[in-house]
Amino acid sequence: MVEAGKVSKWLTDNGFANEAIAPDRRGTEIIKVDRQVLLPIATALYAYGFNYLQFQCGYDLGPGQDLVSVYHLIKVSDNADRPEEVRVKVFLPREDPRVPSVYWIWKTADFQERESFDMYGIIYEGHPNLKRILMPEDWVGWPLRKDYISPDFYELQDAF
Repeated sequence: MVEAGKVSKWLTDNGFANEAIAPDRRGTEIIKVDRQVLLPIATALYAYGFNYLQFQCGYDLGPGQDLVSVYHLIKVSDNADRPEEVRVKVFLPREDPRVPSVYWIWKTADFQERESFDMYGIIYEGHPNLKRILMPEDWVGWPLRKDYISPDFYELQDAF
């Protein structure tokens, strides 16, 4: 059992369901939330002062396991030499990787959510322009999933 950090306790005290996960090696607090409560929690964190989404990314836990959408939030303020940080993780079933977009709270999520969609197939519901950003639009599959099988690919060798 992991002891809840400051932000997790604040969320719980204000009626937001969350689960504390062990902090990273730098001590950054990590919180697990369900996709159904991501938007209310994100809005509450914004109101709490987390006004900057430093990064959003996705990753794959492995074939047959969940996909994860991660949000790293920072309180940006004047003269802050060590701003407060928190990381929010949403675990999504591989068969239905849908999660609400946080674009309407933090505009920096725009291209980052598109990249997670493009590479992992995580669908950010409510995103204004959710389409491929790195792969061609007609690409089939999600290249960074651990169970991805590359289409017929022929590497050019000795082409000099």
